[in-house]
Amino acid sequence: MFRRKLTIISFLIAASLGVTAEARPQVVIDPPRSASVQKYLDPMAGMTADEAVRRALDGNQELAAMRKEVEAGEQLLRQAGLRANPSLEVGGERQISGMDKSYMVQGGIPLELGGRRAARKRIAESELEIRRLAAAERERLLAGEVRTKFGEALAAILKLRFTEEMLEAAQRDFDLVAAQVEEGRRAPLERNIEAVELNRIRAMREDAEAAAEIALLDLRNLMGLAPDAAMRLRGTLDVAPDALPPQADAVSAALIRRTDLAGARAVEQLAAARGAQARSEGRVDADLMLGYQRMEAGFPFRAFDDAGMLMPIENRMNFFTFGVRLNLPVFDRKQGMVAAAKLEEEAAGKRREFGELVVRREVAAAYVKFNRSVRAEQIYRVGVRDQAAQNLEVVRQMYELGSRNLLDYIGELRRYIEAESGYIDAQREAYMARIELLRATNSEELTGK
Repeated sequence: MFRRKLTIISFLIAASLGVTAEARPQVVIDPPRSASVQKYLDPMAGMTADEAVRRALDGNQELAAMRKEVEAGEQLLRQAGLRANPSLEVGGERQISGMDKSYMVQGGIPLELGGRRAARKRIAESELEIRRLAAAERERLLAGEVRTKFGEALAAILKLRFTEEMLEAAQRDFDLVAAQVEEGRRAPLERNIEAVELNRIRAMREDAEAAAEIALLDLRNLMGLAPDAAMRLRGTLDVAPDALPPQADAVSAALIRRTDLAGARAVEQLAAARGAQARSEGRVDADLMLGYQRMEAGFPFRAFDDAGMLMPIENRMNFFTFGVRLNLPVFDRKQGMVAAAKLEEEAAGKRREFGELVVRREVAAAYVKFNRSVRAEQIYRVGVRDQAAQNLEVVRQMYELGSRNLLDYIGELRRYIEAESGYIDAQREAYMARIELLRATNSEELTGK
């Protein structure tokens, strides 16, 4: 019985002190990290958010396709302004049981009464305006997406840099504790705990680098670049609490500048133009007809002259013909098209009114998000980040003096890492709120134009 208790006690002592060979910590060998962040960040020659937006607006294939559609709309407008082509009719007659025959050439010129050509041009102009506004709306959304993804990538890179700094500090702590264990000044268990913490931060670094690489891949895709294209960023997530205009002024400006709302107005105008075209096509139209006719008799004509003698005369007769051909809207006066265009105009008006409500809500939400996120970032910067760093330094010194154990120090280190990550997230949210405000008001700063 005594021998069994002695064996158990010896085992517990060995486990707590880590004196066996199996208790030595397994530290993952990490590749050199000196240039890892430099792959993604260059404070001097890196790409800024404005440059990324310009590259995206120039290189995005979807936007290029929409610009081609705008060019096609310009050609359709040119086509709508052309006059209708004249018509030409050629015919003849020949007597079946005789020799009489005639030939006729007749042409018609469409007059396009009732403002038909003007209505056609108005529709083409409305369709062209819709295409232009659709391209401008895509530019607005694309610029917002690029700036948003730029902020996400920048935040991921900053988290990667901070994680690498913590990894270097953890490596120094582990090397120090390992040397003290070899000297017998600390228990091997502390070396094992440091090894666990070191490997945990290594895993965090892998996740941080993966997030940075994925964000950069998404950014390259928006810019129309190849996935393996070299790209380094330049910029910060700092957002100054700018003196914003009153919210009512921002709403008024957004109602004027927002391209999606302007597109809704253009659709409303297109419906009105279609109604005008339907009414013009329901009116009388006419073609001006001009022609020439020649008749030949199958027998010779004779007539007496002044001397009473029979003289042959020409048996051919030429005629100039003219007239007007009317298109009378007796049954089909485009009643259905007029009614449908009226209903489409009313529907477009309802959509435009709903779009105005959406714009007002988006601007209000952007103001709320910007003000609160900037305030949260300031609280993190002043009341959380600096205090967490001071707390970590105090606990570290107390641990070195022996008044705190290693677990207290590691717990405070984790709280500091959490606080610093939260600060970067707060910076990112303030940055995103600024972009959302620019996008909601369609500010010129968004696209850099």
